[in-house]
Amino acid sequence: MEIDEAVRGCSDRRLRTKYDNAVYVVQRAFALYPFEEVAFSFNGGKDSTVLLHLIRAGYYLYKKDSGDVAQMDSVKNCPLRTIYFESPSAFPEINAFTYETVSTYGLPLETIHSDFKSGLEGLLKKKATKAIFIGTRIGDPNAVGQEQFSPSSPGWPPFMRVNPILDWSYRDVWSFLLTCKVKYCSLYDQGYTSIGSIHDTVPNALLSDSSTEKSFRPAYMLTDGRLERAGRTKKANHKIEMNSVASNGMNKSEGEQMVSRVASIIVVGDEILFGTTEDKLGAALCKKLHAIGWRVSHVSVVLNEIDSVAEEVERCKSTDDMVFIIGGLGPLHSDVSLAGVAKAFGVRLAPDEEFEDYLCQLMGSNYTGDRNEMALLPEGITELLHHKTLPLPLIKCRNVITLAATNVDELDIQWGCLLDSQESGLVQAKPFVSKHLSTTLSDVQIASVLAKLCLEFSDVYIGCHRISRSGPLVVNLTGKDNQRVEAAAEKLTTSFKGQFSQVDSGK
Repeated sequence: MEIDEAVRGCSDRRLRTKYDNAVYVVQRAFALYPFEEVAFSFNGGKDSTVLLHLIRAGYYLYKKDSGDVAQMDSVKNCPLRTIYFESPSAFPEINAFTYETVSTYGLPLETIHSDFKSGLEGLLKKKATKAIFIGTRIGDPNAVGQEQFSPSSPGWPPFMRVNPILDWSYRDVWSFLLTCKVKYCSLYDQGYTSIGSIHDTVPNALLSDSSTEKSFRPAYMLTDGRLERAGRTKKANHKIEMNSVASNGMNKSEGEQMVSRVASIIVVGDEILFGTTEDKLGAALCKKLHAIGWRVSHVSVVLNEIDSVAEEVERCKSTDDMVFIIGGLGPLHSDVSLAGVAKAFGVRLAPDEEFEDYLCQLMGSNYTGDRNEMALLPEGITELLHHKTLPLPLIKCRNVITLAATNVDELDIQWGCLLDSQESGLVQAKPFVSKHLSTTLSDVQIASVLAKLCLEFSDVYIGCHRISRSGPLVVNLTGKDNQRVEAAAEKLTTSFKGQFSQVDSGK
């Protein structure tokens, strides 16, 4: 069988291991379920193309091992019932490749023109179907919680989802297709790395060929597999909260600049709560967020406990645009940040092969611990944020970003990389401006004036602090509209002529 021969004859040990595991799942499925009650969901994409040939190979080996060698030509093609959910927004190239492939390998095709759930309900009513092969991989939006054999979700028609390539990476997919020299959809040679509909898919800009205008390199040349979906266009869905003063009379452009996105910061560290060390990274990150126009709702310090991290992430992720976690990353027993994130999102930790590759390159033979343990990331929600200056990519889970910095210098580097990354979600808005006024007046003397000032300048944050109880009082005025901040400062100083002086923020 040509697929089996090609893989076993190649020098890629990793591919051979992945192949062996996948065809075992295929053989197991054929041993568990009658052939006529098994189906294959094919959509013309690279993953389902890989799955098609794994099914062919697995079926051939299953028949060979069982001693059934009659009509081996038909066995090599595996005439498995094939389901294609055809969409009016599919690329013509995908449709053409799908029908061509079905014809080439003699697959009995059932085309469905409804949504996946409704189509399956009709399919199962029409013909008994106990298992369906699906080309889901970890990292796909629907992969959360799935195993190689996973019953359908509650509320769906009952069947077994069979996922032979669940643990395959982007690199594994292309290694298989190129090693076996099988045909795939032509769009992948035009720079498309992940194909959805004609409305949300464009060539991956990372494959743009600078030497030729409007030309892209093939998908298999993408070196960072986690950027596979970079060609999927995204609709803006930002939580925008504008106060009445800032939005009054503004056009759309001005309004967007005045938007205050909100972030929270979670510092994980027993040593801080025990008073052994002092948190400097939380304060530094507040300044960085402030500089790009983001407001920080709060900074918290939690214990190195999974539940403590999970509870704090759960509280912040639904109310804030972004959550930053500092600390708790690594191989030690106290490094529980990612486990806490996984628990907060209700997913498990699963091996991430691409992250493990980075760990191998970084640590080599010097690392003696369980490298696989360090490569466990929250399943189905993790995105690796790559940057050429980072030895390891940063980890983003939905709107939660974990930072590996241990000092301010490292934070500076990682923050710069986040700002360079389009995938980070850090949309830069108009930065905040601040004015700091110092006075020797008592709190009682200025309290009523400040209260009225807060009502008149509701778009300006007005706060106070003292360096010491006997020292001067510093009034801080912060906002996005410099004229409003200046006006508030002018109002305060004229109320107490000669009693206020401007100082630096650190005073």
